[in-house]
Amino acid sequence: MASGTTRGGLIAAAVTVVCAVTVLAAPGMAWAGPNPAPSASATPAPGTASGATPGTTAGAGAGTTPAPSKDLQAVRTRLDTLYHDAAVATDAYNAAEEAAKKQSAALVELARKIVAGRERLAELKTRAGAAAAAQYRTGGLPDEAQLLLSDDPQEFLDGTGRVLQGQKATKGLLAELAQTQQDLEQYAEDASAQWQKLEANRKAKAKAQKRIEQQIAAAEELESQLEKQEKERLAQLEEEAARQAQTAWLDTGVLKGAQGKATTQGAKAVRFATAQLGKPYEWGAEGPRTFDCSGLTSQAWANAGAPIPRTSQEQWKRLPHVAVADMRPGDLIIYFEDASHVALYIGNGTIVHAPRPGRTVTLAGAGSMPILGVVRPGA
Repeated sequence: MASGTTRGGLIAAAVTVVCAVTVLAAPGMAWAGPNPAPSASATPAPGTASGATPGTTAGAGAGTTPAPSKDLQAVRTRLDTLYHDAAVATDAYNAAEEAAKKQSAALVELARKIVAGRERLAELKTRAGAAAAAQYRTGGLPDEAQLLLSDDPQEFLDGTGRVLQGQKATKGLLAELAQTQQDLEQYAEDASAQWQKLEANRKAKAKAQKRIEQQIAAAEELESQLEKQEKERLAQLEEEAARQAQTAWLDTGVLKGAQGKATTQGAKAVRFATAQLGKPYEWGAEGPRTFDCSGLTSQAWANAGAPIPRTSQEQWKRLPHVAVADMRPGDLIIYFEDASHVALYIGNGTIVHAPRPGRTVTLAGAGSMPILGVVRPGA
């Protein structure tokens, strides 16, 4: 957790960015804000990003910092892998959770249809029984016989029209009865299929949860073995790697000529996301106290009035893609080849995101992680 002073500086800087969200700075310039404390910076590891503010250095002594030992670099690589695997498993958990919600809702609707269908079937059977009783009262005689035995042939003929209408209605009743029975059978089959899918997704959730917990526990165990000085050096390595990646990204000129301005919805999504600065990361969380990466972006756009898919992978698959050079505040940047991380672009080469376990919602350089692409909600 960043110190109170750093957190206040971050929030103040975020407010400044939000107020100017419709204007991008000169191409190639990074947003210049205060450096967060090393403990609040995030690794530019798979599924994560540095908490270091884009465009800044790792500190006054960064240039004279001794080269990292191979052991510490190995630790960083291992942590990167563990947290990346946890991010992938989190996406799988969130996807299974979303599917289970939809399947549960479908089951409830099918149950409602089955109840209504059974009530309708009972009503139709009652009416069919009444029609059969009426036919029984006529003795079941053919129309010709009833005409010959009638004392008033005209009265019989008048009644014949009503009988034909009744027969037609009875046929319709029987057809509806048969259709209702078929519908009930189909509803039952659909409910069975939805239940099987629900159970499969419950198992997928449990499997993903176990994987997440294992990877996070392994990462925490590895970090707990480091001495205080090693942890500080590791944080410096992470921050320096993020700074170098951001600088290299900006040096490509990717933001040159960028004039994108936030839409009303985009600006609202940015305001929501930056208002969450400092809140802890928690896998599977969608707020209001904690978030994971896609929980933050999906809630930001839901708050803006444009619901989007829950997971980073589905956001990448289903939302319109735009060129990196054409992105505007409010767009989502998807990271890593497996789309395991997502952040919300707020302009001037800066993102807001929920990095990984042990970190908080923070600002970072948009180029501090490998960019897969950009998608645009509300397009």
